[in-house]
Amino acid sequence: MTSQYDFENEVNSLLRLDAPIKSGPMPRWQRKNLNVPGCNSSGNTSIPLSPLKISNHSLSKSIINSPSSFLTPSSAKCKTPRAKSKTPTRGLSLNKTPSRGDRYIPNRQATNFELGQYKLTSENDIPSNHADTSISEEYKKLLKENLKQLHQSSANEDKIFAFKDKPMHAEGYQNSSKVLYSSTKKNPTSRKKNRYIPSTSEQVLDAPQLLDDYYLNLIDWSSTNILAVALGESVYLFNTNTGDIQLLLTMNNPEDYICSLSWATDGRHIAVGTSNAEVQLWDVTATKRLRNMTGHAARVGSLAWNEAILASGSRDGFIHFHDVRIANHLVHSNQGHAQEVCGLEWSPDQKYLASGGNDNMVNVWDERAIQPLYSFSEHQSAVKAIAWCPWQSHILASGGGSADRHIRFWNSYTGSMINAIDTKSQVCALKWSSNYKELVSSHGYSQNQITIWSYPSMRRVQDLLGHKERVLYLAMSPDETTVCSGAADESLRMWKCFAPEEKSNKKSVLEPSSTKGSSRVAACMSIR
Repeated sequence: MTSQYDFENEVNSLLRLDAPIKSGPMPRWQRKNLNVPGCNSSGNTSIPLSPLKISNHSLSKSIINSPSSFLTPSSAKCKTPRAKSKTPTRGLSLNKTPSRGDRYIPNRQATNFELGQYKLTSENDIPSNHADTSISEEYKKLLKENLKQLHQSSANEDKIFAFKDKPMHAEGYQNSSKVLYSSTKKNPTSRKKNRYIPSTSEQVLDAPQLLDDYYLNLIDWSSTNILAVALGESVYLFNTNTGDIQLLLTMNNPEDYICSLSWATDGRHIAVGTSNAEVQLWDVTATKRLRNMTGHAARVGSLAWNEAILASGSRDGFIHFHDVRIANHLVHSNQGHAQEVCGLEWSPDQKYLASGGNDNMVNVWDERAIQPLYSFSEHQSAVKAIAWCPWQSHILASGGGSADRHIRFWNSYTGSMINAIDTKSQVCALKWSSNYKELVSSHGYSQNQITIWSYPSMRRVQDLLGHKERVLYLAMSPDETTVCSGAADESLRMWKCFAPEEKSNKKSVLEPSSTKGSSRVAACMSIR
């Protein structure tokens, strides 16, 4: 009976599983305390378990208690392990020693152990080209939505990166790759940035006795395409359409000479300032002098028309306003310069008159003002070059002599200087080109060049060389395609530097000549 009760108690204790299992492999937490894996407490090498077929319905108790039962066998004997510890070493395992008594064992009948074993053994061996299709599609969709929101919030909907400011390049820089490989269609109406400008003059005319005097204004181009040139005591008219030359007048006294010329807007009448302090008015078509207007005490070196009002500047420092329609022509007079008045020009809106003098001053006058509205004293030398901007009537350009060498820009609304450019040489004359928004300046020492500037950047577009001495005088053709320059080397040169880029049916200002470039029309202006 005793043996029967002992057997029943043993069976019940086994079924309750409330005591540690004395048979089977060593628990994992005890094996981790050993320095050499795969050794038992006696130092003998453990025998690996044979592979088991894992199913949903049967599982060995040894595998449940020790999931890591598959140990790599060792061919050599293990060294004597360290003393066993009742508790696992800290940091090596997170498993705890199973406590005595009832333990909770989950029901794993519904668990797919084959799938679990595959995931445990293959989760670190994913091939590099492996990708979850569902996750990849979801990621692409999310990325597409984020990019779409970024595009909508950006000012430029087509670009993630965009330049807000244009990159700056050094002067003269040109992207050769863009020029070579660009396939963008250009607008035929837009102008090229680097247009072609002939470096040689189209015509060269001899102009003997063209005075070398910085303070005079001896050439002017009419609205009817006739160039007037003062040579000594005579005035010649050169018809640029036909090439004919006509002598208009000669002073009676050989000691007198012509100091200034200015065409009226009708292209029929011309005003002539002389060294004997007279202002003469001539009818060109009739080759007749209409009247002499006096009042100055010295030579008249500058003239400017405003409809029927003619302004004249003299070496006496006075500016006279003549109304050529009435007998008492002198309607107004003022003195704003201490020395000779050598530059005069009316603004495009005919409201203001700008004057430059040998006293280094630039004055801006109202038609009836006794005192100048503005007086600018920044120049350090005589100011002869005066020119108003044709498309911005309140912008005035002025150029200083050899001691100044600057082109300065003034605002007639505010009376302030806008900009100043050092040209490194004497500024003798200025002309604007409204077709290309450019400014032409003629210079003296030391290169005697004609310079084309881009406005308002004042970038030097091109230098025109050819004169041997300083270029004192400039005149612009009525169609603003050709510039005539007169120099102290007694020559006139025609520069077609503002020709339109597109082909037009309009007749050129200058007829094709058999003598171009460096050839010369010998003695066409000579006095015989």
